Amino acid sequence: MEIKRDFYLNKLTDRKGNGLIKVITGVRRCGKSYLLNTIFYNRLISDGINKDHIIRFAFDSAEDLSLIGENLIDINNSNRKVDPEKFIRYINEKISDNNTYYLLLDEVQLLGSFEAVLNGYLRKDNMDVYVTGSNAKFLSKDIITEFAGRGDEILMYPLCYSEFMTVFDADKYEGLSQYMLYGGIPLVVLRKTDQDKISALDNLYREIYVRDIVLRNNVRNQNEFEDLLNYISSSVGLLTNPEKLKNTFRGVKKSNISSDTIKSYLDYMEDSFLIESAVRYDVKGKSYIETPKKYYYSDPGLRNSRIGFRQYEPNHLMENVIYNELRMHGFKVDIGTVTAAERNESGSVVKKQLEVDFVCNMGSARYYIQSAYSIPDAAKREQEIRPLIKIGDSFKKIVITGDIVPAQYDENGILTINVFDFLLNPTEYLR
Repeated sequence: MEIKRDFYLNKLTDRKGNGLIKVITGVRRCGKSYLLNTIFYNRLISDGINKDHIIRFAFDSAEDLSLIGENLIDINNSNRKVDPEKFIRYINEKISDNNTYYLLLDEVQLLGSFEAVLNGYLRKDNMDVYVTGSNAKFLSKDIITEFAGRGDEILMYPLCYSEFMTVFDADKYEGLSQYMLYGGIPLVVLRKTDQDKISALDNLYREIYVRDIVLRNNVRNQNEFEDLLNYISSSVGLLTNPEKLKNTFRGVKKSNISSDTIKSYLDYMEDSFLIESAVRYDVKGKSYIETPKKYYYSDPGLRNSRIGFRQYEPNHLMENVIYNELRMHGFKVDIGTVTAAERNESGSVVKKQLEVDFVCNMGSARYYIQSAYSIPDAAKREQEIRPLIKIGDSFKKIVITGDIVPAQYDENGILTINVFDFLLNPTEYLR
């Protein structure tokens, strides 16, 4: 069964021939390779591109490496990169005319001097280059430093809820429950039973994500690293910082881990696209507050797997899903803070800091969004909209709830919508 990834396919199609290296990044197993080598390849064919003008090469494929005289086992055992000269000779042999060739390269960070090789192809008028990779340290950061503005990054996430629902055989309510539980990693979604899904997630986490981060970054104390993973997984959507985490380790684990080491570990997690951090933004003061931050998982199933499915919290998971949806659509997402002066019960004026779950920016567009799993009464609604009212500007303000309610504006101009309508058609409300 093929899962359509039209959102990303359209991004690639729109960037054809733009003179830049199209770099698809994202957490491992989110579908990057399938998008590039199957979905986009088939689009090129349907657009009339001859197969001999589409060159596909996967640097983690034993079969492909054998074509250039390389051996995958030898490379893995020696921990070296693929010889760029061998690869360049192979590509040169494929080029026979001046028509455009489409170069689709998978896991390109395994190629030695890949930045120089790709920059070289950009100097050829008949080469259109597309690559995938799994680690920001070798890709996203090098786009800025090595590609000198010639890299065009497409950040890919696991299946969003609307993509998930195209292959889920039940209603949207059960669908969201399953999605928040098992997530959107394609190979997990296509498993038939709950046990198969749990087993797939557990294996992925243990054999791919943890192992990859530990080996790539030479993590010396894997136990401490995994303890930190457990803490971050159990505290999705909660404010924290390395100093606070250090104190937790000392109090609970009797560990002497430093805040610098914790920061490094968090950076490793973000570099692998396993988690993302959101910083606080003072809405009225128009300034950023670098610490503490909130951390969100790129996939809720991975988060649940890490803590053994023992801490299913729909409110935090829904918030995580909304965050991912906003990031997928290209928004920069911050945590908003609003300072309000109010009178307390004794009549004294006190300053209170209120929180807006998400401040979303894209160009000149801005949205303020609150995530509320349930709004059972007027008191809860007052709690949710109070920060939005205190902002006092004219940008659109939205409350997303798990309650089944019709989309409607209140007297303050605040839109309330249910999470199903939002996730199935976010562009309807973000425009």
